[in-house]
Amino acid sequence: MGWGDMETPNGSAAGQSDTCFGVFNANDSRTNAQTSITSPWFSTAFGLIGLCSNLFALCVLLSSSRKLSSQARSSFLVFLCGLVVTDFMGLLVTASVIIPYHFIKFAWAEVDPGCHLCNFLGFSMVFFGQCPLLLGATMAGERFFGINHPFSRSTSISKRRAWSIVGLVWGFSCLLGLLPVLGLGRYTLQYPGSWCFLTLLPDTGNVIFCLVFALLGIFSVLLSFIFNTVSVVTLCRVYHDRESVQRRRDSEVEMMVQLVGIMIIATICWMPLLIFIIQTVLQQLPASGRIQMLPTETQKMLLIYIRMVTWNQILDPWVYILFRRAVLQRIYPSLRPRPSIISLYPMLNPSLRRKL
Repeated sequence: MGWGDMETPNGSAAGQSDTCFGVFNANDSRTNAQTSITSPWFSTAFGLIGLCSNLFALCVLLSSSRKLSSQARSSFLVFLCGLVVTDFMGLLVTASVIIPYHFIKFAWAEVDPGCHLCNFLGFSMVFFGQCPLLLGATMAGERFFGINHPFSRSTSISKRRAWSIVGLVWGFSCLLGLLPVLGLGRYTLQYPGSWCFLTLLPDTGNVIFCLVFALLGIFSVLLSFIFNTVSVVTLCRVYHDRESVQRRRDSEVEMMVQLVGIMIIATICWMPLLIFIIQTVLQQLPASGRIQMLPTETQKMLLIYIRMVTWNQILDPWVYILFRRAVLQRIYPSLRPRPSIISLYPMLNPSLRRKL
């Protein structure tokens, strides 16, 4: 790629090591990054597919929400809407900076000498990256308590409360993304010079921020796995319960299928990047203070893993679009209604059963 030896920075890069331009040689990358993985058409295709997918899913969600009578399903759709809106805005914001760069190849140091645009893009990458993971864990937790502990609440979460929870997730992710702006770590320009992200260099602030970001993401994925596994086991018990049928459990199974799909996609797309971040910062700790630039291979691997993460925003909306009852019943006409989760608790009085 014409990057040269990244372990010994040149004078220009070394002079910028304390800014957002010191992680790699941006000048060399701008003139030699004409490869398939950094093609403007590659990024444009990714962006358009993701935006159209999320927009289509949002239209389907809004249409479905008007026809629902189940409050549990309504609150679940609110969380799904929050996830789709987050993915859509994440693609829109990041693509509005990254795609023009690939076509224009502007010099970041000249266009953004104060690193304001780089900080904004880095914040966007962290905010819109962490939100889907936290929302996935929140949705899994809501379904876990709704399925396994129906006695703990008399009614399902209202739409207003569901939107409040989504707002809290957005607020927490926003606070996380602002940490480098507040002094913990920093955002830096990444290979091939088209995007900014957290810095994988072994100084205290960057290491702490990288570990917080990665460990929080891994914790969210693991929490989703635990909640969803227990919920699926409970639904399997309902599947084999033939004593009492109070109402169709189709929507409950539908929600769990969608949650499991979202969890699988998040695991495949995010875990390699999160593990890579932890490995990189921990392996470089012994050389703290001596490494001024990321090695070439580390930069390239980081770009590959970020491309994998992009697929999460593209595939998430299709989980809801494809794994709906209307679609599944067309593919498998033999699907029949099954007992509700309420059939596990036949002693509930009729009024409480109607609420649940």
